[in-house]
Amino acid sequence: MNSNKPRLSIIIPVLNEEEHLFTLLQHLYQHMSFPLQAEILVVDGGSVDNSKLEFDRYKGLHPEFRVEWIQSQTTGRAAQMNTGARWAKGEIFYFLHADSFPPVGFDALILEQIAKGNRAGCFRMQFNSSHWWLRLAGWFTRFNWKICRGGDQSQFISRELFESIGGFDESYRIFEDNMLIAALYERGEFTVIQKTLTTSCRRYEKTGIWRLQYHFWMIYLKHRRGAGPDHLYAYYQKHLAK
Repeated sequence: MNSNKPRLSIIIPVLNEEEHLFTLLQHLYQHMSFPLQAEILVVDGGSVDNSKLEFDRYKGLHPEFRVEWIQSQTTGRAAQMNTGARWAKGEIFYFLHADSFPPVGFDALILEQIAKGNRAGCFRMQFNSSHWWLRLAGWFTRFNWKICRGGDQSQFISRELFESIGGFDESYRIFEDNMLIAALYERGEFTVIQKTLTTSCRRYEKTGIWRLQYHFWMIYLKHRRGAGPDHLYAYYQKHLAK
C-alpha cells in the first residue's frame, strides 16, 4: 500500500449493501485518475447481510489500494458519515451512497474544483431508468438550485468547511444530506460539476415512483413548515420504511 497521505477521502455509509458494494469499489478505482491519492472508508451501520464479505473479497484482490471497513458505534447515516470523517486522513471528503456511481475521472474533477476555490459541491445525476419523470428529475440536477439537490448526487467538501459547519446533524435520521446542503447554500459554498453520476432507481422500483415522490415532497414540505427531525423520521417510518 502507498504510505503517502491521501488527498481525497471517499466516505461510503452502508447498511446491507452486499448487492452493490463490490461493484461500487471496482467502479471507483477503475474511474479514478489518481487512485493512489485516495482512500475509501466504508462505514457500516449494522449490516446483517454479506456486505463485509464483499468488502473483504475486494480488498483481498486489491491490497495496493487504501480501503478500510469501519464499524460505526452509532446507527444512522449521519452518524456513519461523521464517523468516516473522523477517521479520514484526506483534506477533502467525498460522501457517496453505495448505489451511486460517479463519472470517469471524478477525483480529478473534484480536485480541480477545490483548486479553483470551490470548497463544496456535487455532480449532476441521472437514474438508471428510462422513465420520463426520473429522466426529468435528473435533468434538473444540472442547475445550481438548492431545491434540485439531494444526497444521491454525492457531496464533496473540504475538511475545513465540513468541520466549521459541524458535520452532519445526527439528530436527523433522515434528511441529513439536505441539512448539510442547506448550510452550504446559506454560506454560498456550493458548485455543481457538469459531469453525470448514475444512481440506482431501486427505491422507486420498490415503492412506486409516484408514491415515493409524494412522500419525499411531504417530508420536504413538513421540514419547510418547521417539523423537527423526530417528526420527519416518524413520518418516514410510517410511510416508507417497509
